[in-house]
Amino acid sequence: MEEPVIDKKESNKSENTSKKMSIRSILGGDILANDFFKRQTRLLILIMILTVLYIDNRYSSQQELIEIDRLKKELDDVKYDALTRSSELMEKSRQSKIEEYISTQGSELQTATNRPYLIVIDEK
Repeated sequence: MEEPVIDKKESNKSENTSKKMSIRSILGGDILANDFFKRQTRLLILIMILTVLYIDNRYSSQQELIEIDRLKKELDDVKYDALTRSSELMEKSRQSKIEEYISTQGSELQTATNRPYLIVIDEK
C-alpha cells in the first residue's frame, strides 16, 4: 500500500501557523500579519466601529437618564412651591383676613348687613 503524499508546502504552512500562534506573537503584534486577519480586516473594522457606537449609545442613554432624574426633582420642587403659594393665597383671600386687613388700613368699607337679592326679569 502506498502512503498518501502530503504536499511539503502544506505541511510546512500548518507547522508555521502553529508556531506563529504563540503568546509572544500575539503580544508582539505578529498575529495581525496572519493571513486570516488580512482577509478579515473589513469585518474587524466593522466590529470595532459597532463596538464604539454601542458604547457611545450607552453613554448617551445614561446621560439622558441623569437629566430626566434632575428634571423630575426640579418639577417636584416647582409643584411644592406652587402648592405653597396656592395655600398662602387661599389664606390671604379668606373673608375674615380681608376684613381684618381693611380695618387695619382705616378704610370706610364695611361688610354688608343685608342679604343680597336676585333680580328676576319676566319676559312675557
